[in-house]
Amino acid sequence: MMPILVTGATGTVGRCVVRRLLDAGRSVRALTRDPAAARLPAGVEVVTGDFTDPSSLAPALRGVERVHLVSMEGDGPAIVDVLVQSGVRRLTHLGHNDPSRPDDDPLESWHRVFHRAIESSGMEWTHLFPAEFMANTREWAPSIRAGSEVRAPFGDWNSTMVHEDDIAAVIVKALLEDGHAGRTYQPSGPEPVRRRDAVRMIGEAIGRDVEFVELTPEQARDLWRDIYPPDVIGWFLEMGRYPDGNNWVSPDIEQVLGRPGLKFKQWAHDHAADFR
Repeated sequence: MMPILVTGATGTVGRCVVRRLLDAGRSVRALTRDPAAARLPAGVEVVTGDFTDPSSLAPALRGVERVHLVSMEGDGPAIVDVLVQSGVRRLTHLGHNDPSRPDDDPLESWHRVFHRAIESSGMEWTHLFPAEFMANTREWAPSIRAGSEVRAPFGDWNSTMVHEDDIAAVIVKALLEDGHAGRTYQPSGPEPVRRRDAVRMIGEAIGRDVEFVELTPEQARDLWRDIYPPDVIGWFLEMGRYPDGNNWVSPDIEQVLGRPGLKFKQWAHDHAADFR
């Protein structure tokens, strides 16, 4: 059986993809810059590769016809050329698409060039542009462990956050089954979740009260100054001014998997140990 190459295999979604492919009885090859630090399950073939050097991917692609691709750097068209030249036939691509960002935004421009290269490659491609990850709330873990509180702005801001295992389940369906070529899926959670409610549900999962401490935008800017670039901070603060701006529920998970997406309460239960 030909191996399936999983890039980003040590990431939040990638680990779930690897586990689901193994559970399906498939041979998995995982691409990483540092195989010694991968800590992947027994039976996974771990190989080295670097997207900033597309030619370094060729050894990992030998004997591979199906690939899960996630990349945020490198020459997108050159990466796609290596995949095609190596004989890859089917590709799932976990990427990013924000039509609200201007065309001259460097990151958005990079993504759009990459998307076009994939779509014109001749491979059976499937894009996945998910909503915000539920796992992003792990950034609250230090303050919850230390003081049972989360300090953040915009407590009423809604987001249809998505469980990483639901994204992985859609990816594995598209890798293993026909009928997904040329599709773009936008997996989201089954319901919008307010920030302050997410904090409350984490508290319920770990068995103690966790307080949401509402910051003003300026207090948030000061808190984030050493964490994020200024343009990212500005983007966060601009989004927060529209509390219902990110509450669209995608039908894709239910249509592909035949069940609703997992709720944030389930995610908090699954990851309670991260916050204790």
